[in-house]
Amino acid sequence: MKAMEIVDQLKSLADKNIAQNSQRFFKTGAGEYGAGDQFLGIRMPTLRMLVKQHKNVPLNTVAELLRSPYHEIRIFSALLMVSLFESNKKDPAVRHAIYQCYLANTLYINNWDIVDCSAHKIVGMYLLDQDRSVLYSMANSISLWERRIAMMSTYTFIKNNQFDDTFKIAELLLADAHDLIHKVVGWMLREVGNRDKIAEQSFLKIHYQNMPRTMLRYAIEKFDKDERHKYLQGLI
Repeated sequence: MKAMEIVDQLKSLADKNIAQNSQRFFKTGAGEYGAGDQFLGIRMPTLRMLVKQHKNVPLNTVAELLRSPYHEIRIFSALLMVSLFESNKKDPAVRHAIYQCYLANTLYINNWDIVDCSAHKIVGMYLLDQDRSVLYSMANSISLWERRIAMMSTYTFIKNNQFDDTFKIAELLLADAHDLIHKVVGWMLREVGNRDKIAEQSFLKIHYQNMPRTMLRYAIEKFDKDERHKYLQGLI
């Protein structure tokens, strides 16, 4: 199926009321992180269902869809890319091509939900047994979304009990100005703590007093009430 046929199918599912709500939720106003983004108004479960119908779409078609001005078509493309990546576990050449396509199109992976449903499943998984220097380049990018991709990609490492890159990239992002980076760094630190609380506490002991408040709150969310209070009051 050609890209335009898929676009037409997705447009046929558009809902103006959902689209209006999405524009508010994803901060599309002037000066906001999603400024100018356009929405059709399609729920995520519907998109995931359609991915199953189009799981054999070629990568060049997926890349074409990713360049759409519509948010739902871009996230649909990201989900398709994940599906392609996961279904080609025994073909490293195909996986490499998908990984390269993803990194070549980060301009269009440009909202937190698109990043969060795909970065760790493609970039993180590909780099699990590869050199990870690309993540450090992205962590220093002027692009908010590349910085979030860098941090989010480490989720796969965390799931494999590899925490060093999470901590190192978190250190690079401690002074980041954007709330969406504070949230993802805190989230990944919390995920480390879910597996190794001592490792997370060791990192926090060094850095917690210099962490943005949102980042710290996310990082300690699973701690008990008294422990959270001590961190927030600087009493550790």
